[in-house]
Amino acid sequence: MSPPPSESAASTIGGHSESGPAANVSFDAELARAGANVNSRWGMALFLAKRYPLGGVGLAIVTLFILVAVFAPLITGHDPLATNPSISLAKPAAAHLMGTDFMGRDLFSRVIYGARTSLAVAFGATLLGVVFGVLIGLASGYLGGWVDLTTQRVIDMLQALPTLILAMAMAAALGPSLTNTIIAIAIPKLPSIARVIRASTLSLREMPFVEAARAMGMSEMRIALRHILPNTLAPLIVLATAGLGSAILVEASLSFLGLGVPEPHPSWGRMLSESAAEYVRTAPWLVIFPGLAITFAVFGTNLLGDALRDILDPRQRTSN
Repeated sequence: MSPPPSESAASTIGGHSESGPAANVSFDAELARAGANVNSRWGMALFLAKRYPLGGVGLAIVTLFILVAVFAPLITGHDPLATNPSISLAKPAAAHLMGTDFMGRDLFSRVIYGARTSLAVAFGATLLGVVFGVLIGLASGYLGGWVDLTTQRVIDMLQALPTLILAMAMAAALGPSLTNTIIAIAIPKLPSIARVIRASTLSLREMPFVEAARAMGMSEMRIALRHILPNTLAPLIVLATAGLGSAILVEASLSFLGLGVPEPHPSWGRMLSESAAEYVRTAPWLVIFPGLAITFAVFGTNLLGDALRDILDPRQRTSN
């Protein structure tokens, strides 16, 4: 007599059956392929890089730009501010890998040091926007009532203006400087971050663990900061990472218009502003290399943000 179907299926899953479609399946290998037996951090990083290859590329690009910004003095031997009119508009060569600009400044060193400016503005503006956006969104969603109503109307007014237009208005009002550029880019980030945190807070404040914390006598501030805020970090990380690329792009746009980081700080956008109109035909390298730096920086942060969204938000995950 043949065993009942349930026993046959059980023996097959246990690996004791010598026939059937699952007989040749190694379940340990399948679990390992899915990352279930990954115990080390390097193993997990390798698994995520294989599962999300574009995210790995984005992380590599962002890491490369960070290393370039940190070790800029070791990468290039030229002073980005030193001028030499005798080699003005020199073509790319061994002495000057990316050529020189109209003032005889080494373009390679200016692009390398420009990474410092762009990343400092991007990370500074994102951090500032995240801190104040989280506080505003958390207070709006948790307190509700007139606080929520007033806050949301102000956010509606800020969101009515495009990001670049609002940043231009703030930069023009504050004046061109590194600190003011960070503030001008951070303010347009507040509405989107505040709305995401508010939406998460509205759903979390009705959860049973919040009711249990209230029943234990915890203060409202402790509940908001210790129990609700940590549960909003996943969408916040995704939003902040994706916002790095837009911050770099807005900084370049403001510098191109003369409203961003002023001299003597090297800025990719200012390099384009100084060269695009007059030298784009006679010295195209003055436009190509800063433009490529902006393109790859934004491209890398966008790829990394998309991968983090897929990893941290189960609804957005794609099957590989």
